[in-house]
Amino acid sequence: MSHWTEADIPDQTGRTALVTGANSGLGLRTAQVLAAKGAHVIMACRSAERGEAARLKVGGSAEVLQLDLADLSSVRTAAEKVGTLDLLINNAGIMAVPYGKTADGFERQFGTNHLGHAALTWLLLPALRQRPGARVVTVSSLAHQYGHIDFDDPNWEHRSYSYRGSYGQSKLANILFARELERRCPEVTSIAAHPGVTATELTNNMADAHNSLFLRIGGRISHLFSQSVEMGALPQLYAATSPDARGGEYYGPDRFNGYRGHPAKARMTSEARDDLAANRLWELTIKLTGITPDLP
Repeated sequence: MSHWTEADIPDQTGRTALVTGANSGLGLRTAQVLAAKGAHVIMACRSAERGEAARLKVGGSAEVLQLDLADLSSVRTAAEKVGTLDLLINNAGIMAVPYGKTADGFERQFGTNHLGHAALTWLLLPALRQRPGARVVTVSSLAHQYGHIDFDDPNWEHRSYSYRGSYGQSKLANILFARELERRCPEVTSIAAHPGVTATELTNNMADAHNSLFLRIGGRISHLFSQSVEMGALPQLYAATSPDARGGEYYGPDRFNGYRGHPAKARMTSEARDDLAANRLWELTIKLTGITPDLP
């Protein structure tokens, strides 16, 4: 795996990949690379207009699918439009935003980053299970390291809201979900990945983004430690395409404690490795979304 790059990606001709949040940042780069390797890419974007503008940057075979992960009715509608599918990359997300609720009343970060992607994955499982070698890649974050799932109050209704804590909870949920999916659905390979610290638009809507001091400090930190989008996309591309990627694993950059570098196995916290927590989250997600995955 040492110094794995885009050049190592096998030919993807004949495969169909759906990438959420494909209109910018890591999602756009992932769509571009997969299309260049021959895949047909479904660019799932909240804004169809922004999605169409991004599609022109992708080239190859690509189409736009309108999808709002913060609205389960939108997730259902989008899933119904997908036919053949070999690869699902749950890439989209929001980070450290002020408190708010999704269309279904869930806290925004947990609802978008975890519940929306879980619902989409479950609704697309019938299509994925029909394709040999199908994979689901769920993008987490180094922030899972300070995450904790409050099973009694996942939507921050009975405790003081912490945008940092909420983001960490949602990113921990991403890993737990990916691992439990691998256990429950062996026909589909499920892998988690993270981009390290990557210069993207994700910080634009952070709760502190309006603070000029925050921006100055954040800009200096980003310059010192962040890597390019091209490098940041490598772990999820590795998880999506490499014959050596293994189900249930977690991949991220290999240098500076996972901040930057080439894809390698990444460290998970003990809570991220907790099988009981993964099972409990799975059941809670069924209860909250009202969706029961079609599994034996």
